[in-house]
Amino acid sequence: MSRVRDLLRRLVGRPRRQGAAGMPTVRYATSPLLASRTPPWRVKFLIGGIGLGFAVLIGRAAWIQIIHNDFYLQQGASRYERRIALPASRGRIVDRHGELLASSVPSPSLWAIPKDLVASPEELQSLARLIDMRPQDLKKRLASNPNFVWLRRQVPDEVAQKVAALKIKGVHELRESRRQYPEGESAAHIVGFTNIEDQGQEGIELAYQKQLAGRDGARHVLKDRLGRVVESVGDLVPAEDGQPVQLSIDAKIQFYAYQRIRDAVAQHKAKAGSVVVLDAVTGEVLALANVPSYTPEDRRNLTGAQLRNRALTDTFEPGSTMKPLIAALAIETRRVRPETIIATAPGRMTIDGSTISDSHAHGDLTVAEVIQKSSNVGTAKMALQMQPREMWELYSAVGLGQKPQIGFPGVVTGRLRPHKSWRRIEQVTMSYGYGLSASLFQLAQAYTIFATDGELIPMTLLKRDGPDAPPRKLAEQGGPPTLAFKTAFKPGDREGDPVARPADAEPIPVRGQRVISPATARAVRQMLQLATGPGGTAPKAQTMGYSVGGKTGTAHKQEGKGYSGNKYRSWFVGIAPISKPRIVVAVMVDEPSAGVYFGGLVAAPVFSQVVQQTLHRLGVMPDQHVEPQIISAQPAEQESF
Repeated sequence: MSRVRDLLRRLVGRPRRQGAAGMPTVRYATSPLLASRTPPWRVKFLIGGIGLGFAVLIGRAAWIQIIHNDFYLQQGASRYERRIALPASRGRIVDRHGELLASSVPSPSLWAIPKDLVASPEELQSLARLIDMRPQDLKKRLASNPNFVWLRRQVPDEVAQKVAALKIKGVHELRESRRQYPEGESAAHIVGFTNIEDQGQEGIELAYQKQLAGRDGARHVLKDRLGRVVESVGDLVPAEDGQPVQLSIDAKIQFYAYQRIRDAVAQHKAKAGSVVVLDAVTGEVLALANVPSYTPEDRRNLTGAQLRNRALTDTFEPGSTMKPLIAALAIETRRVRPETIIATAPGRMTIDGSTISDSHAHGDLTVAEVIQKSSNVGTAKMALQMQPREMWELYSAVGLGQKPQIGFPGVVTGRLRPHKSWRRIEQVTMSYGYGLSASLFQLAQAYTIFATDGELIPMTLLKRDGPDAPPRKLAEQGGPPTLAFKTAFKPGDREGDPVARPADAEPIPVRGQRVISPATARAVRQMLQLATGPGGTAPKAQTMGYSVGGKTGTAHKQEGKGYSGNKYRSWFVGIAPISKPRIVVAVMVDEPSAGVYFGGLVAAPVFSQVVQQTLHRLGVMPDQHVEPQIISAQPAEQESF
């Protein structure tokens, strides 16, 4: 410190030179402070620090530019490169004759950029009225996102034109596609519908979503800051339009069936109703109608009751429609013949403490008359001759307790308990349709064994000879039938009953699974024809010009663990023409409440009307004169249920 003070004293005491302006000067070259030497380590430290900084910068630059540049390339591309989607057109759904059931049409959608929106209160009010919104709801939607909001999608063209006429800055239009359904509510439960994003939600639209949707394409472009396309980059990926789906449904038959069941539901003040029409030759579904229904293009007030495809999703106890199956099994196992006498007097019988009864005493009846009169007692006596396993195998063979394989969403299996758990009284009640459940579609398919000379044919909703048709097996002449179930007795094989080939002009039948012999099927067909004639339970099923046969069904509805005393289901399942069966028609009316509830009075007339129209549409020649018109006016035998 003393050395520093001496140095400072000498500097202060030394006379200063006067410059040109009289200012003192300092001689820096001779200054002791500046002349002092810097330590070598300090220089090295400084140079090393500078070099390290440059190395860090170079490494960071290499990391960003060479090694890990994906993120930054993506961020850069997002500011000028855009992927423009090329939407695929959804495939059409058509009926068996090519009539449109569903197609896509252009539809404008309205959107806005709220931060760019310039509109007066009056213009906003007019906009809200056009897009069917309240003004306060429109303001909330605009406030939800400053960059983009949908105002309303898929609006009618006239609405879009009126909105464009307002010339509101910030409101834009985008062309999308929407589905239209020309057949409306009559085919709604088959075709289904799509959501706003064109994704199938119900019916065929859902079942064949992948095929109908196709695959969207894409085009990559460069855009400037104003959003204008500058150039295309990369390869163009073209869109692949969806494939059409051709159904087995006949739109005219479908519409007529819907009209008839709708009128019947209204006439009898019923809760609901369904109709199924099957082609007994090709296994195609010609119609499947339900009431209540809905309009696929307007689902704002859609309820669950309207949405249900009752013919496929609702199950019920089939009642007396099971009786022909029991008669067929009894004949097939040679326990009875159609003319075998069964004593049904006094019209009731007690089994294990439970009494079953007929609507009234019939006395002695042949097996054919048991079906004609729908006798519970006669059916029970035939069932008691069988083992539970035999009945269970027959019911299983005709598709009860199994999901129909038609490729449709929501189909149900019904309920058929294992035969080992059946009590004696349960075996009896199951013979006339209580204690098991099935859908109307399952019942219709089960009756194809009577229309096809003993075979249960596979059903399809696709046209058999269409592009998506399931494989077809041609009918062949064969030897003795192979039954689908095993019985305790030797099956009644019949010789000389081959399945004949049709003429070239007629549809080629599909081969099914043998359940009963052709002779048994023909015998039961004659019994079904008796049920629709004089003294039967369904004379109102008679059809002008065509021979028909079928079986009525009436049952109390289940409520909780018991049965309702005043709620019924009524149905009729039948075949036409009896001389050469072509179609099977099943009709169900749920909870008729206008004072009439028997299947022969509620469902049979619908069957008659649908058969008349369907056979005429298919070009089937009449096989009878006008006598059925007189027969149908006769009173029906009261059904036992």
